[in-house]
Amino acid sequence: MNATQRDDRRAIDLPLDAALAIVGPARSGKTAALLERSRRAEPATALILPDFIELAREVHEMLGVAAPAPIDPVEGEALLFEAADPLYQLAWDEFEEARIDPEVGGVRMRSRFLASAFRLICKLRSALVTPSEFLQTALAGATAFYARPPNFADSGLIALTKDEYRSSLDVNAEELKRQYRHEVDLAKILARIYESYLAAIAERGVGTRHDVVAAAVAAIENDPAGAQRVRARYRTAFVDDAQHLTQAEIGLLRAIFGQDLAGVTLAGDPSACLSPFGTARGAAAFAGIAQRVELPAPSSASGRRIATLRAATPAEEARAIAAHVADLVAAGTPPGEIAVLLRSVATVAGIEDALLDRNVPVQVAGDYNMFSDRRVLDALAPLWNVHDPFRHDWMLRTLAGPTVGLSDASVATLCAAVDDAQDALFALADEEQNPARPSRWDSRRDLRLGWNVLRGAQDGSLSPDARARVEAFRKRREGWVEAYRTLPLEDFVRRVWADGLAAAGPAGSARALAQQLALRRLSAWFEAYAARHPGADLGAMLEEAERRAASAYERVEPVADDRFVSILSIEAARGRTFAHAVLSGAQAGAFPRYYVPEAFLFSPTLGIVPKDNVGEARTSRTAKFTYYVYKTKARDSYNAHERRAFDYALTRGRESLLVTASGRPTRGIGTPELLEELKRALG
Repeated sequence: MNATQRDDRRAIDLPLDAALAIVGPARSGKTAALLERSRRAEPATALILPDFIELAREVHEMLGVAAPAPIDPVEGEALLFEAADPLYQLAWDEFEEARIDPEVGGVRMRSRFLASAFRLICKLRSALVTPSEFLQTALAGATAFYARPPNFADSGLIALTKDEYRSSLDVNAEELKRQYRHEVDLAKILARIYESYLAAIAERGVGTRHDVVAAAVAAIENDPAGAQRVRARYRTAFVDDAQHLTQAEIGLLRAIFGQDLAGVTLAGDPSACLSPFGTARGAAAFAGIAQRVELPAPSSASGRRIATLRAATPAEEARAIAAHVADLVAAGTPPGEIAVLLRSVATVAGIEDALLDRNVPVQVAGDYNMFSDRRVLDALAPLWNVHDPFRHDWMLRTLAGPTVGLSDASVATLCAAVDDAQDALFALADEEQNPARPSRWDSRRDLRLGWNVLRGAQDGSLSPDARARVEAFRKRREGWVEAYRTLPLEDFVRRVWADGLAAAGPAGSARALAQQLALRRLSAWFEAYAARHPGADLGAMLEEAERRAASAYERVEPVADDRFVSILSIEAARGRTFAHAVLSGAQAGAFPRYYVPEAFLFSPTLGIVPKDNVGEARTSRTAKFTYYVYKTKARDSYNAHERRAFDYALTRGRESLLVTASGRPTRGIGTPELLEELKRALG
């Protein structure tokens, strides 16, 4: 029996009533050992996690407390924006009584400021920090920092600060006092927004994942008798991928099983913590657990083929990847055993199109916003044409798309006024006063395209072919309107897509399969939205889809279908391996991404750290932010996190791995060139 087998057996056979950590790299067998260990437990009293949302719901049920309905971060951010409206209306009493100055760093930039505030609140919720605790920490940190400020003339600080930010270190006592006042006001504003957000989700009975778990922890802490019932119900818990646990999730486990986590088995890889924030940061998830079993990496990992490629342009890189993948498929590798990995798949059209051009079916998953996918937009357009034909952006997409296929000249004709249109009975006042210079305002501008399409006012000015296309679309739309009145929403959507969408390619082709996958995902979202919002009409769904297209929180899960090559973000590849993997974009700015700090940071010791200076400031950055970035080595920590993600991605290919980049490498001073580092390591 080899060492790995002995370690596996030990992890399985150790007593279940003690806390145990099973750690090891990818494919070391830790998940199999965890599952085998769980089979020894009594099913009725065992938890198989990490479905912490379901656990939180059960805890609320046992305590007789209503559990918040889970919402995703997109909806959570929208609630925070709504809760912060009084801030931008200056409706808070603190403003009227001059206790808070609203002129603080970043507040005027509403979307950017509130997006940063929401991310901070998610971190605070995952760390079980309340608004009052946050404010107390922020004020204490500000007082401690400004009471004894650091030496801003330190040579090391100056040397490691970029030239354009060195002026932020030239501060006197009066300037520091001014920055202190603004920082205190910023902390109060954020605490008030946090309170308003908690009030909003409590009123509606909803919450994000962080909120639901935090509410379960609070419910146990507030009900000692109920806590005993919860502890009696659960005897053991088994958690995979424990390196991604948030502090709130660990707090929920401790609330149930005690501070020593007796009966809890955690399995994971501390070096594979990929989440950008809100986690216990890998190794911290396993801290305090006395018993620990470490499984070694599989010996087969050393037999992989690793190759590198640097192309001149991103387009050339995409073509090279497509050729490599097509060769693997032609050689007999199932498409489902091939993956193209990127740090982010938010913008991945180049690689996807290159693969589709070679007729390789492909799916994109991870931090991918499907509502910005051109196939999804094409599918939403005819639905918008039914709901609001005067939304001309969607009408133009339909008219210029492959289903109707009008030329630019025909579209321009439909957008123009009819030549013999009757003059207005009453002229506008400015036209009467200055007939030589009529008003540029056009009262019919926002209606003309939709009106011409629906009523056919410009049909006579179109070519015979264009007129026939518009008339056919008009007739189809009339049928859709009637179908909307008579059919269930799901049947209506299928009817519109059957009539109003052109096939992306021949049946069975890669482009046709990609279009069908996009429609299945969108249809599943429509069904889920209707289930969460009973009675919602088509307009509400379309408006929600439009709002989600601008969100940074949209995610798409990969489908289990061997017909597709997968294009995945690193997070979406967690726990999955492939026979062949391609790691694309391994250059500065793509992987790793450039370090872009938030509008403000939060430190448990220094409190709030605003980035933007305001008021009578002579520089754009605050002295505290410049010092904080230097002292904490924030950029180095960020790059170290990106390197861990890169190393994790390197383990996803079992047989071969191709690492690619494009463009000329930088010097790698501020942001490392990971492909060049790998090439040096490979020799």
